[in-house]
Amino acid sequence: MISRILAGERDLFYELIKPYERTVFITAYSVVRNEADAEEVSQEAMLKAYRGLSGFRGHSKFSTWLVTIALNESRMKLRRSRQGCEVSFEEFVDDTDGDFTPAVLTDWREIPSEALDRKEMRDMLQRALGELPLKYREVLVMRDVREMNIAETAEMLGITRAMVKTRLFRARLMMQKQVAPQLRAHGKKGVRG
Repeated sequence: MISRILAGERDLFYELIKPYERTVFITAYSVVRNEADAEEVSQEAMLKAYRGLSGFRGHSKFSTWLVTIALNESRMKLRRSRQGCEVSFEEFVDDTDGDFTPAVLTDWREIPSEALDRKEMRDMLQRALGELPLKYREVLVMRDVREMNIAETAEMLGITRAMVKTRLFRARLMMQKQVAPQLRAHGKKGVRG
């Protein structure tokens, strides 16, 4: 299909990208955390993909190439919006440091999730995800939401597979640390009342 588009059948481009529109939007939203900005980034990514289609060499899947463009556009949007703001704490944190002490993983089956309705749970998870540093949020979304494998995630983010595993582990711990106490507190309220 790509060769046909490059040969002049430009109307086929929409058919090419249609299966990936939601994935591109979710990727953008996971970085910029704003629907309007995510929509803008998605459109810009699609436009860049269209303009740069001749540069696609097929070394990776088309979806990986397209989502990488969206990820880069999202990061640029975030950088542009943060210019002039104070420096983020995450810039001082080095992934390779050994001073990170993980919390003990809790048995999630103990959490009375049936006591929470879906909207409360979704809102709670979205808030916790939004509070993660960008580098952890990206990995968590790609692995646990989009269900990408480690190799694809590493390629998209331009990091090693080991770094993907490390960041994913840390992201899950951070999510647990934020969400588990809220779920326990909500569960106790449900038992009393």
